[in-house]
Amino acid sequence: MSDIKVAINGILGKMGQSVLNATLNADGITPISGCDSEKLIKSDHINTSSGKVNLYSDLALALDNVDVIVDFTNADVAREVISLAPSKKVHCVIGSTGLSENDFSNAKKESEKHGTSIIIAPNFALGAVLMTYLIKESAKFFDYADLTEVHHEAKIDSPSGTAISMAKAAHEGKNGNFKAPKSEKELIDGARGADYNGVVIHSGRMPGRVAHHEMVFGALGQTLTIKHDSINRESFMPGVVMSIRASMKQKGLTVGLDKIMGLE
Repeated sequence: MSDIKVAINGILGKMGQSVLNATLNADGITPISGCDSEKLIKSDHINTSSGKVNLYSDLALALDNVDVIVDFTNADVAREVISLAPSKKVHCVIGSTGLSENDFSNAKKESEKHGTSIIIAPNFALGAVLMTYLIKESAKFFDYADLTEVHHEAKIDSPSGTAISMAKAAHEGKNGNFKAPKSEKELIDGARGADYNGVVIHSGRMPGRVAHHEMVFGALGQTLTIKHDSINRESFMPGVVMSIRASMKQKGLTVGLDKIMGLE
């Protein structure tokens, strides 16, 4: 069986470079092209241990002769991938956050129309996905939930897409809202954090962090804490490689790595 040929969108960014290294080291997968902003491209290729990876600023060119595109950019660029890749019979693995329900509907339509696979996940760290699963299973036993997430200072959105997924999982697991007491006197606006159906969410941003998520459930006389830390970007790569392989066997839209891991 021939290797899975991969294109990497945002290849010159930190996540793109991690994906490049992961695919170079994965059996049966070969990165052959990458796409990024024209102002960042200084050469027409990257020399790697498996040969040249061609660089393009035009996404359509980067998609030629590839099986799967991996995208870690932003929502606007991911929308372009979703619109273009399926028509070229290229499967998609997308880690960009900020996509709307309309984007998911469009991804489903495009993947089904062209008989391709689109996998979209808010987090590719296996531990974070397991944490979300445990949150959903635990939620029905508690009345209070506080969720803290901390990322690097350059992260553009808050709360994180993973934190939102965790809050949704808690709400679904409980099949109702949590209790979120309000302070009689809030001396600084926003001190209690954001409120998602009673799940109180606190976002921190600082250097030295990659991704930290901590859920604390509370009930009479006890708390349960579920925590996960990504120490570096390599933590996401086993999930990315798993998704690349899975995309070759699936059709249509898959949202969440939990489906790939068999945690449904």
